Amino acid sequence: MNLLALAVPFFLVSLLVEIFVDWRRGTGYYRSNDAINSISAGVLSTTTGYFSKFVEWLIWGLVLKNFAIFDMPLDWFDFSARGILLWVIAAVAWDFCYYWQHRFGHEISVFWASHSVHHQSEDYNLSTALRQSSTSFFYSWIFYLPLFLVGFPIEVLITVGAANLLYQFWVHTQHIGRLGLLDRIMVTPSNHRVHHAQNERYIDKNYGGIFVLWDRAFGTFAEEADEEPVVFGVRKPLSNWNPFWANIQVFDYLLFDARRTRLWRDKIGIWFHRTGWRPADVEVLYPKRHTDLASFEKFDPQLTLARRRYVLGQFFVVILSSMMIAEGYVTGGAQAVLTPCVLLWVQLYALGLLNGGQTHAINVELVRLFVITPLGVLVLQLVGFISPLTTFGWAVLGAYIFGSFLWLRKS
Repeated sequence: MNLLALAVPFFLVSLLVEIFVDWRRGTGYYRSNDAINSISAGVLSTTTGYFSKFVEWLIWGLVLKNFAIFDMPLDWFDFSARGILLWVIAAVAWDFCYYWQHRFGHEISVFWASHSVHHQSEDYNLSTALRQSSTSFFYSWIFYLPLFLVGFPIEVLITVGAANLLYQFWVHTQHIGRLGLLDRIMVTPSNHRVHHAQNERYIDKNYGGIFVLWDRAFGTFAEEADEEPVVFGVRKPLSNWNPFWANIQVFDYLLFDARRTRLWRDKIGIWFHRTGWRPADVEVLYPKRHTDLASFEKFDPQLTLARRRYVLGQFFVVILSSMMIAEGYVTGGAQAVLTPCVLLWVQLYALGLLNGGQTHAINVELVRLFVITPLGVLVLQLVGFISPLTTFGWAVLGAYIFGSFLWLRKS
């Protein structure tokens, strides 16, 4: 049972409800450009995951089969008292491992390069929860290996891992305040707002997924303070709505320093030092500018209302396409969805440029509409992802392309 797939309607409804509440209260916690960028990063993470998830599944399966200390049959995890206890133990153990994965994701430079995607949003709402990395597959699986060495069934661990991720969705909101005793035990919106802060007093705090007890035990807990409101985002802003750049930005910074430092130990070491460390010679030549949170302004390029409506309309197409691709993946596997994923990624790239107001954005969108889209549809027919289009089908495609072109011109 895929809990994350079943939760998609809940995510969408919750987002719409929070947007409505935000509008009624006039709190301004949502901006369309930031929310679209966050969800785009989530769509990119999900679709690239169709081609990368097998890495962790393969390694976990090999460890479980060849090195497990105990044989724990799946039958043990039933609805008996023992079975429920085993489920609870697995869930708590997963959250403990998640704490360390999350902590290392902040404290080691190469891991932060991957995880930073989730923190780049300068707003904080339920769309931020969907903002996930497309590159975390290269390291995140490492931290859960002890659970497979113990012998927990892979089906159980994947399920509790999905449940852990689902729990974290609701804590990405500003519409829920302090929750008293719950704030001392569980990860709550108040605790997790601290985690997304770039304020000095809040940085590198509150790593837990479900339980904040790990942070209290290991000295990484901080309480949200009334006298210092959280400033969301990262110290070196993304300043871009391109979801692909979001995934490589910090890698690019690290590569910049690694190429320019003279010492080989620093060229290699920079990737594994604590986040923020730089070689001394590079720091002298290219000093960092310190962030002044007192004068912090969110990245918010101004677009015409017509352009924002165009982006929003095309983003609706992205959501529909991603749902169709998800269904295709379930029935046909990764090989069946490669071409539609490429088409989707091109659209995400084009919308990111349009949202950011880049000068070449319109040219990229025109190429997508008149070249890539029709060629992609032809390939989709050849690989059998869709049935050959009838005359009516081609008319609908033509209406979409030329209708989009006319709408784009007016924006």
